[in-house]
Amino acid sequence: MSKTYDDDFYTWAMTQADAVRRRSANEIDWENIAEELESLGKGEARELFSRYVVLLTHLLKWLYQPERRGTSWSATIAIQRRMLARHLRQNPGLKSSEPDEFLDAYGVARLKAHKESKLDLAVFPDAPPFTLEQVKDDAWLPE
Repeated sequence: MSKTYDDDFYTWAMTQADAVRRRSANEIDWENIAEELESLGKGEARELFSRYVVLLTHLLKWLYQPERRGTSWSATIAIQRRMLARHLRQNPGLKSSEPDEFLDAYGVARLKAHKESKLDLAVFPDAPPFTLEQVKDDAWLPE
């Protein structure tokens, strides 16, 4: 079964889905199924991280480039907050890893804000200048 997994993922996936639906345990490629399920979960964590990177980048630019604030940045901030809330509602198991994802995303957002703004990296603090709760608050913007 793993040869099909390695050589023709689509056929493997369709065959495995059929075997699961028929509850044919002896036809299931258990090891690769387990890896794919883990990969799906990791993908949800990656989405959380990515959304925090976008949101934090825009919040940093909002804070450190007040002269460039506009509807595009405020729209991105509002949309990312909504999408984050939705993603967490759909994946409540991510709640426990949210603080770590937030902190990890901040490091990337800091670099991204530096590159996009052309401001010196030292302008952006090493640690987030706002809390997770503030970042998620629809009514809050850094001033």
